[in-house]
Amino acid sequence: MKKYTFLLFAALSWMGANAQLDSKAYIRNYGELNNSFFLIKHQKPVKVAFLGGSITDMKGWRELVMARLEKQYPKVKFDFLNAGIPSLGSLPHAFRLKTDVLDKGKVDLMFVESAVNDRVNETSEKIQRRALEGIIRQSLASNPKMELVMMAFVDPDKMNDYHGGKVPVEVQVHEDMAKYYHLPFLNLAKEVTDRINAGEFTWEKDFKNLHPAPFGQELYAHTIQALLLYNEGLKQKGLKIRKLPEAMDKGNYSHGNYYGIQHAESLKDFVQRPDWTPADGVSARDGFNHVPVLEGSSAGDAFALDFEGNVIGIASLAGPDAGMVEYTIDGKSYPALDLYTQWSNGLHLPWYKLLADDLGKGKHRLELKISSQKNESSRGHAVRLVNFLIN
Repeated sequence: MKKYTFLLFAALSWMGANAQLDSKAYIRNYGELNNSFFLIKHQKPVKVAFLGGSITDMKGWRELVMARLEKQYPKVKFDFLNAGIPSLGSLPHAFRLKTDVLDKGKVDLMFVESAVNDRVNETSEKIQRRALEGIIRQSLASNPKMELVMMAFVDPDKMNDYHGGKVPVEVQVHEDMAKYYHLPFLNLAKEVTDRINAGEFTWEKDFKNLHPAPFGQELYAHTIQALLLYNEGLKQKGLKIRKLPEAMDKGNYSHGNYYGIQHAESLKDFVQRPDWTPADGVSARDGFNHVPVLEGSSAGDAFALDFEGNVIGIASLAGPDAGMVEYTIDGKSYPALDLYTQWSNGLHLPWYKLLADDLGKGKHRLELKISSQKNESSRGHAVRLVNFLIN
């Protein structure tokens, strides 16, 4: 325990003389990292995945955690997987998890965060719950010995919620999932808010942005380090196999997956482009450049898709000319969907949207066409799809 106390002090000493609060107060140990540390202590290889958005992908807390694990356990072979993609939250994560994480080898430990992008992308609470539960259940079904850490990062809207006496919806959803599935949860949104309120630092000068300055990245990394050090101090007796409890929501996306654009049929002026890249001088996200797309560019362009499952969605590239779509599923009409976003003018960003869920098991048919209407800010009617989403 002396070793643990010393290491924890070292992990938190970065705050200096202004530190008044303890990071341990923002760690909820609803579960332990018994399996990860059993492997570490027996010097077995450990694969660690990081699933999140731009705050995960950017240079910062992820690299600090990786470096500290390698320094602290030099005899362990770590395999790190960066599955962070800017702009993406819980809904995209649930449907890309198999391709981007699980198909890349057995994962032992995964850090999960979507609270910031779920707010920014206006993801409903129902979808957040179904998506996060789907991520957890799909992960544990792939490897019952895997351990997950749920995290909620900070943004100004979450701080405003706390100042108004409310727990942010996204934070509550992450914590509810962690509590039900017995996973550690880090409430970094609350920690940053409380430390600023206590006068330890300021948002404007120190944290600066929801994409944290190095100061904020260090704060995130040290709280994660405190979690790791706590678990290092526990006794591990062997690898535990986790049994999944009954689902909280039977409509969760635990079988979420991509469904290739090549399955579209009855193409009316939609074209399969095997190597799409922007031709308008506007960039696309890494991983969404030189990729196959199903592209339509004019009002009335259409296609059909037969699929099996209770959910259908699209992963689109929503650039400056993004259009609107009209569609039916099994003959039922749904409201038109505008694919143009507040960021589209300067970026062909990946934009994942559900068209419908709760469809019931079995086969279904989607018929989609580009609307003659469009967002007033859009330069065109283009619809570019990189994948369909099914469950």
